[in-house]
Amino acid sequence: MALAIAFLILMVAAPAAVYGAEHTVGDTQGWNQGVNYDTWASGKTFTVGDTLVFNYDSSHKVDEVNLADYNGCSSSNSIKTYEDSPTKITLSKAGPSYYICPIPGHCAGSGMKLLVNVVAAGTPSGTPPTTPATPPPPTTTTPANNDSPPPPPPPPKISPASSLHMNLVGVPLVLATLIVVMG
Repeated sequence: MALAIAFLILMVAAPAAVYGAEHTVGDTQGWNQGVNYDTWASGKTFTVGDTLVFNYDSSHKVDEVNLADYNGCSSSNSIKTYEDSPTKITLSKAGPSYYICPIPGHCAGSGMKLLVNVVAAGTPSGTPPTTPATPPPPTTTTPANNDSPPPPPPPPKISPASSLHMNLVGVPLVLATLIVVMG
């Protein structure tokens, strides 16, 4: 019976771990004037399924905008406006996402604008380089009389998210098998 309860708890808790991380915008400073959001976002990896949490008081709002409105600190064509703190926004697609505070002077004058680059789930951390960081090794020709087979390809890289997903699927399957066998 205890094993069945443990299995149920694991199954209820597992989906939360699969859907993504929660990022509190500005950390303890929240969504406020005078915070450098470029610095806050640098070094962080935002993945599809992650959630941005904006904490702010009634003197602020959050507008999701396009690149032009982000650069111009304009909310005239906002994609979506949020007014209730804490605002939780789930990142649903890969690519850049842009957010500003639409209160006059807060974006342009006080830097209340945020750009996050969202990567697809399972993509390694960071932005992949467009050119190799190191040149590829020189190719060598094999003499015609060498009958040895080519070396095997390297093993595939497994991302941490993929590894977590396999563990979250594998553990319940093992537990379910144990329950059936012992039950």
